[in-house]
Amino acid sequence: MRHKRAGLHLSRPAAHRKALFSNMVSALLTYERIRTTAVKAKEIRRLAERAITWARRLGPILSKKPEKRSDDERARVVHAMRMALRVVRDRDAVLKLFEEIGPRFLARHGGYTRIMKIGQRPGDAAPMVLLELIPDENSKAEPKPAPKGKEAKEPTEPKAKGKTKEAAPAEPKAKSKAKAGGTAPKVKKDTGARAPAKSAATMKRSGRSSGGK
Repeated sequence: MRHKRAGLHLSRPAAHRKALFSNMVSALLTYERIRTTAVKAKEIRRLAERAITWARRLGPILSKKPEKRSDDERARVVHAMRMALRVVRDRDAVLKLFEEIGPRFLARHGGYTRIMKIGQRPGDAAPMVLLELIPDENSKAEPKPAPKGKEAKEPTEPKAKGKTKEAAPAEPKAKSKAKAGGTAPKVKKDTGARAPAKSAATMKRSGRSSGGK
């Protein structure tokens, strides 16, 4: 039984496990966010926060330029970098740790990372999470104050070039105005009714007239 044995085996030999954790911690410090399983994230967080603590302990030394540090301060920086390199084997990630990430967490004592669940992995249904560094609270852009003595003007609609008149709605032809000196002719509506039949007297008259010819 593994009594008082910290850390996880993850069914891997020691060399494979150390290389895996070192690569994932380096990726976390480089990109500040990685996607992995929940079991790996909990172990990586323990190692990453330990490395960040080595940089944060230097305090105001990190804000000084390298050429302005004393010999004692340079020795402290070298010692802290060597301790961080025991876990993070990527030199570029270590430089970013001591130049950018360390000064960001000077006023924070622990809790540099957070884990957010994002569901399950298709295939084996392993719980997946996002492991990321806490963003810098001081980097939020503050709203700019309004200029004094000048009131904010409301936006006005852009004016069209040239004078334009609104066209009046066209009237129907039947209701158009008559020409000068006359009235408008009335339009008869075709109702579709047939003309009335001729009377008998008119028929006889027409017959006589045709016979006389």
